[in-house]
Amino acid sequence: PAPPPAGPWQITVWQDREYFAAMMERSGPEGAGLRMPEGAPEQHLQLTGQQITIGRRRQSTGEAPDVDLSRPPEDPGVSHQHAMLVLQPDGGWAVVDQDSTNGTTINGAEDPIQPFVPVPLRDGDRVHVGAWTTITVRRG
Repeated sequence: PAPPPAGPWQITVWQDREYFAAMMERSGPEGAGLRMPEGAPEQHLQLTGQQITIGRRRQSTGEAPDVDLSRPPEDPGVSHQHAMLVLQPDGGWAVVDQDSTNGTTINGAEDPIQPFVPVPLRDGDRVHVGAWTTITVRRG
């Protein structure tokens, strides 16, 4: 018999101390003094629709992305329109960097992905944005 269809995709947004340490090693003097705050709760979100925006709320307009990283503790390395998760024709998801200031990396890679180029994600992949935010993608 065929395997049961996989459930919906979900993401977990969390503060990643290991990613933060790697970022600080690479950042040089501009990162001096930046400290990762303690105790932010994880955010869990089911992926629905065609796309999920990731970034920070604009104070001037109140416009907020689907994954709003301006909530305390705000990640200072996240752009207002940082990245997007986009539904693929096969039912999977891809991440697309929106030409963010600090880039988007996957699974601890040093080099950021190219802006505006969809990168397909697999179950368990980690998308890194900002100074300490990691988004883990899971297929239900």
